[in-house]
Amino acid sequence: MSNASTTPVTIMRQHLIDPEICIRCNTCEETCPVDAISHDSRNYVVDAAKCNYCYDCISPCPTGAIDSWRNMRADLAYPIAEQLLWDTLPAQVALDEGAGVGAGDTAPALPDDVAKIAAAATSGQGGIAPPPWSAAHPYVNLYSIQKPAVATVSGNFRLTAEDASSDIRHIVLDFGNASFPVLEGQTIGILAPGLDAAGRPHHVRLYSVASPRDGERPHYNNLSLTVKRVTADHEGAAVRGVASNFLCDLKKGDQVNVVGPYGTSFLMPNHPGSNLLMICTGTGSAPMRAMTERRRRKSVPTEDGKLMLFFGARTPAELPYFGPLTRLPKDFIDINLAFSRVPDQPRQYVQDLIRARADEVVRLLQDENTYLYLCGLKGMEQGVDAAISEVCGSHGLDWKTLQAALLQQGRYHVETY
Repeated sequence: MSNASTTPVTIMRQHLIDPEICIRCNTCEETCPVDAISHDSRNYVVDAAKCNYCYDCISPCPTGAIDSWRNMRADLAYPIAEQLLWDTLPAQVALDEGAGVGAGDTAPALPDDVAKIAAAATSGQGGIAPPPWSAAHPYVNLYSIQKPAVATVSGNFRLTAEDASSDIRHIVLDFGNASFPVLEGQTIGILAPGLDAAGRPHHVRLYSVASPRDGERPHYNNLSLTVKRVTADHEGAAVRGVASNFLCDLKKGDQVNVVGPYGTSFLMPNHPGSNLLMICTGTGSAPMRAMTERRRRKSVPTEDGKLMLFFGARTPAELPYFGPLTRLPKDFIDINLAFSRVPDQPRQYVQDLIRARADEVVRLLQDENTYLYLCGLKGMEQGVDAAISEVCGSHGLDWKTLQAALLQQGRYHVETY
């Protein structure tokens, strides 16, 4: 070590977010248990004074932008105000400029740093499960904001009744000669044209793919999305969703810039005998449709396990894919539909039907080949969790213990928004 100075300094491994590949999905900020991550209209940033290197945010990030690091002198760590102005990550600074650090020295990583990151990505930390052991290999980050794929709209169909309060669309995108492979459960990012109020391009919006891996039309290079036109926020205040309205207004032949695909966890199993227990509301049906259609196209009754679906909406007229669902054979899929706003009928939610089907739900949960998928509005999580806990308790099982095991084994997957 150089003897240029003997003043001791502390070297830290600063956690940063790469603004070039961050798609502003807010997953990291929602996941962080110590509120170290924040954002403005430009960037997501990490507060070095708060980050405790728990790595809960690493595996949920769909692009890997969160997995960025710089070895730094602690007294020279990048402040939040500076990070908010970045368009690219700064290069690694030389550590031989300062007391106590000599030329050629390398900054020490935190103990077991690499091992902890790897464990976080595979062991279900942060509530994210590893993929099913038999899932196909997913491709991610093939197209970026700087170099998006260009898809052409080949169909835009309204799924809900014309007089329904929700305008939900089935939109088919054709990628032509561009290679855009997706698996059931993955998401893509949509780049809506135009600028936001600050004069910057709109942030990417994520949408789950609603078609199976071989396309909306088998063996065509296309996929489908289930999109609800957003006209109000979760509190009911009027708001116009930028990407949802852009998508819902598209006409056949229009072009769309697409990034991704994303997602390495919320994938379906492929081994014979695997059961799918699917719980969703509204457009949360998109990945369930993809998985169900994959099974329908390849169904071999002697090999496939059970499909059980709990699907909730306000009324039948507002339930996406209601007609096609009712035509599926009962021996192919066990469908349980809950409607919360049907006139002259009591309100019913998916958790009510889970309780009504307690015996079958518990039987499936005890089967090592069962994979549970939950997708929809974040508000449904608590009610579903309470219902499953109740039905497990009535059968002598502790749901929290079972849930932890399912998560660790890649058999419990949640995607809410």
